[in-house]
Amino acid sequence: MKNAPNTNDALLIKRIRAGNQKAFQSFIEKYQRLVSHIVFRMVSNTADREDICQDIFLKVYQNVAGFRFECKMSTWIAKIAYHACINHLQKKKIPLFRNGSPEDKSFADISGENKPPDAFTEERDIASRLQAEIDKLDPPFRTILTLYHVDEMSYAEIGKIMDLPEGTVKSYLFRARKRLRERLISKYQREEIWHANI
Repeated sequence: MKNAPNTNDALLIKRIRAGNQKAFQSFIEKYQRLVSHIVFRMVSNTADREDICQDIFLKVYQNVAGFRFECKMSTWIAKIAYHACINHLQKKKIPLFRNGSPEDKSFADISGENKPPDAFTEERDIASRLQAEIDKLDPPFRTILTLYHVDEMSYAEIGKIMDLPEGTVKSYLFRARKRLRERLISKYQREEIWHANI
């Protein structure tokens, strides 16, 4: 079942299909944050990230003519990005699960609370701690936390991106939050992170 296309996306795609390079540049600017979120959560090696991002947008450009709005554009791009990262990790023989930021939105926003101005420094400190601990989780957990809390995607959208049933997405998100909470509580004083509400 097709979604009603986003008017701006539909216009951009029409222009891209007509060979308008400026339209594709606008397209990249619109979605580079989403792609960066996924690549930066999945791939730890800084040197590889830029190449992967470029490869993702090249693949998007090569396939955009066939996009039929059967899902959201953001879901389609995120799926390409996720699988590009999976392929990279497989080539490098990096496991998705261990045994047992050019970002403009912080993980401090996970709580959904607006902090007063006098709490800015404290908020940034907590956000920094969250970022550091999230980066230590397994790549799929990092990705699900980012897509759900930062990019505000639904279980269904994340499932399409990661080729997982919604129930598995919910389970992974629960496990990711649980592991993150355990890491934070074991490392920091409980009261310092309590209001982060992970």
